[in-house]
Order: sequence, then structure tokens, then C-alpha cells
Amino acid sequence: MDPINSAGIQEACCGDEGHDVTSFVSVCPGGLWTVQQTLMRRTIQNQPTLSVVGDAASWPSDDWPKMGSLCKVRACLKADLEGLSSESDPTIAEPTQEDCISYPRSSSSALQVPLGDWTTLRLGEGQCDVIEACVERMRAREKCEILLSPVENVPGASANQPPTEDPEISVSVELHSFTPGKESWEMSTSEKLEWVWLHKERGGARFRSGVDLWGAADSYSRALKLLITLYALGTKKEDCDCPLDPPDDDSSLSMSASEYKTLKAELHSNLSLCQLKLSQPEKARANAAKATQLEPSGPKAWYRLGQACQQVNELGEARKAFRRLLELQPESPVALRALKDLASKEKETNTQLAQRLSKMFS
Repeated sequence: MDPINSAGIQEACCGDEGHDVTSFVSVCPGGLWTVQQTLMRRTIQNQPTLSVVGDAASWPSDDWPKMGSLCKVRACLKADLEGLSSESDPTIAEPTQEDCISYPRSSSSALQVPLGDWTTLRLGEGQCDVIEACVERMRAREKCEILLSPVENVPGASANQPPTEDPEISVSVELHSFTPGKESWEMSTSEKLEWVWLHKERGGARFRSGVDLWGAADSYSRALKLLITLYALGTKKEDCDCPLDPPDDDSSLSMSASEYKTLKAELHSNLSLCQLKLSQPEKARANAAKATQLEPSGPKAWYRLGQACQQVNELGEARKAFRRLLELQPESPVALRALKDLASKEKETNTQLAQRLSKMFS
């Protein structure tokens, strides 16, 4: 299970009464959750209720929240719905930036917003992956019901997930209104880079908290996805610092090819570190290898590559990575200790192999 692309839709079908039923996997500080979303479509302008997820494309794009949209949403446990005001209540204010609050994330819940209250979320920030994945398919005044259950046997998952005897949580999500946003292809280079830096900084904060490694991995992944769309930055000539945006773009932000590669390498390296701590050495190895290719002089990436290779028992590749680290940082205690530990592991492995061979031929 990949923590990046965590909200990727797995299946979609037409349920009873024309409701859209979609299943996907989402991420919270405690691990991964399976989400089954049942969306009750709202009829607009005397048009029939939509019954197939793909039909959503026939509606005007402004009918859907996009990246950067401020969304007024409310999540409630279905058992607590009685007595709550309707989403059409005229006293409910439209979403504003002042109402957008970053709430403390909790490893004991899949939902990172207060339950029962109207909350303003900025789509794309990753405050609550579950709700964002839901509302990006909704129009204003629509509701959906979601059934949450933790993905079991996932390396790195928190022990604070719900008990297995009653793992499912039934939640109602309402989207009251939202402000305009942009698809990634509609953004300028500077706008994308602002999002990249936001996710990079948020990933660092989540990692340093020590309790949100899944969220940190998600943030670094979001940053990488946007940075990859700026591939042309990495192919510019080294002496060219001109923006890639068209002349009518009022941004003065620019980035050289070397700066682009350095930033991308750092994101891959940081994601690799998260995956190492989440007991995902294969994924950590892949991201660390990308980081060393982009920035061969980056010692952290070589160390993480060595760690990942050692964990997947590629001891020869691990030795190469640690030796490269030692070349970059001669007399580095970290590199020397890593090589010493690796030598001990190789000796232990060889001893065990010799013992097995001895038994086979004795």
C-alpha cells in the first residue's frame, strides 16, 4: 500500500437510487483507511440526477471545488445527525480565508476536523485527506455518507487505530459552499511553486512532531506531484533564470535547472526517510535512488539509500552507498559506523549460510 497517491480512487459504481458509490484509500496520522463514499447527487436546473461518476465531467467545471478552493464542510457521525440544522440554513456564512484553521492532527482518528461543526478547509492543503477526497467530487449543497475502516497489517500503522472488533465508522459529510480554485494545469509556475514550498514545510513540521509520519509522507508526495509538472524547469539551461510563464504572468519568481533538481532531490530524500520509518524499505530505496541521481553530492540521500538497501538485504548496494557517503564526508562517524554495522551483518549472514550448508552435507 502506497502512502502517496493515498486518495486514489479504487472503484466507482452506480448504487441504489442513482447514488454514486466510490471506494478509495486515504491517509491519516495513524495509518491508512479504506473509505466507501456514497454520494447523493443533487438535481440542478431540472436536469436528472447523475448516477455515474464519469458523468460529473458533463457539468461546468465551476460546479466543483478545485485546488485552493475554500470549502465550508461539516462532518458528523451518523449517530449524531439528529437536531443538526440543514445545510441550506441561511445563517451559515460563506467560507472565507479568516475561517480557515489548521487543526491539530490526531493519530486516533481518520478525520482531522471537529465533528458536528461547520469547518472551512482549503482544498489541496491536506488537513484531512478523507474529507478532501470526498468534497472534490461534490457540488455545493450536496451530501455524502462515508464508511471508514482501517487498513490492517500495514507497516508503520499506529497502535491507536480503532479496535478490530468494531473498526467501521459511519460519517455524513456536507458541502455547503466553496470559493473558486484552479486545476494544476491552470496554475502559473509561481503558484505551483508556492504550493510545493507549503507542502515541503508542512511535511517537515509533521515529521518533526514524531506522530504524523504518514502525513509527512503525504505532504512530500503532494509537493513532488506538483514539482514534476514543472519538468521544464529542470531542463532549462544553467545560465537561464527567466521565468517559464507567459509574458502576461506578473510573477517574478524564477528557478534555475540546478535549483529545481536540488529541490526535487530533497523531496525524494525526505520521502525516503519517512518510508524508512514507516517500514517501507522498497519504496524508501526507490526514492533515495532518485535523490542520488538528481543530486549525487547529497550525503543524506546516500545514507538513506544504504539503509534501505541494507533492510532489503542488498548488502553489496548498501556498501556502495555508504562508501559514497564516506567519499563525500571523509571520516564521517555516521558512514564509518554504517560500514562497521554492515560488515557485522555480512559476517553473521555468512556464518548462518555456512551452518546451513554444513547441515545439508553432513
